[in-house]
Amino acid sequence: MTLHARRFRRTIGIDYSGAQTAESSLNGLRVFETVENGPALEVLPPPSPRKYWARRGLAEWLIEELGRDVPTIVGIDHGFSFPIRYFERHGLVPDWDAFLDDFCDHWPTDAPHTYVDFVRDGSAGNGAARSGERTWRRLTEEATGSAKSVFHFDVQGSVAKSTHAGIPWLRHIRHAHPDLHFWPFDGWAPSDGKSVIVEAYPRLWSADYPREDRTQDQHDAYAIARWLQDADGTGALSAAFQPPEPEPIAGYAAVEGWILGATWPPVKQAGRRRKAAPKDHASTTSPGYVNKNRQEVLQRTDEPGNDHNQVVYLLLCHDCGNRYGANGSDIFQRKCPACGGGRAGL
Repeated sequence: MTLHARRFRRTIGIDYSGAQTAESSLNGLRVFETVENGPALEVLPPPSPRKYWARRGLAEWLIEELGRDVPTIVGIDHGFSFPIRYFERHGLVPDWDAFLDDFCDHWPTDAPHTYVDFVRDGSAGNGAARSGERTWRRLTEEATGSAKSVFHFDVQGSVAKSTHAGIPWLRHIRHAHPDLHFWPFDGWAPSDGKSVIVEAYPRLWSADYPREDRTQDQHDAYAIARWLQDADGTGALSAAFQPPEPEPIAGYAAVEGWILGATWPPVKQAGRRRKAAPKDHASTTSPGYVNKNRQEVLQRTDEPGNDHNQVVYLLLCHDCGNRYGANGSDIFQRKCPACGGGRAGL
């Protein structure tokens, strides 16, 4: 194995939790750290009546630690942004800082004594005005083949609650350290010597390391810290910083965020059978429907189609990111005109 000069002297892996409030001591919120070539060790919160980290305390600790002159990369296990369709639905500019401000205005999950569910049920904030659909997935979630939507609440393995609880703390850290590089929103290639925060998905790496006596939450944080350390030493980290191809996918990812280590085109899960397209044309025009050629219905328009009694639907190609119009009657068999040899879009 070829060793490379390290870009980072320290790596930090965080398995996040959206449970309870920002002040609550959370067993599922775990932090591991490596320094130079040393082992990945768990970082415990400062001595207090709380046994485990709280989200507020963790953010304050990160702000302090990232203020030191030690190039550090931090991997956090929750979404950093939302699908493009969220920006479109709510008329938001595709800018991450504007997104952070707008989100925190509606989802004040960093406020004292505030549960994510308080905002969901309308007793705090205004989450109803900034919602998404559980079927909406970012392209990076598609890329992993298994990551769930940031809007898919109340299921095993859900990242929705931790995402909605964690995003405001990214904003706190960004305000405290304007020069910190949040990847990929500040660019795909971080400058040497800068500390970096990335979105991590421990399932990509956890199987590479023996679990030993760690809980699953501990092991997920450990795997993030270890992989970042190992990848930095082999050069794999620099490769992981490269934008996905083709270019339109990277364009979406610069707004939606990208999971470090995810690759395009999407991973195909072994043993997973593709469902046949429904014969009922009404179901094929529903937003979120994906046909056998990986063309997804985004929305119905009011524009007339070029087939009898048809209107135009906006479709998204999951392979190249191309968007185009098609008759509703064609959706079930449509191929992408940009990469799949399909007819030109309307």
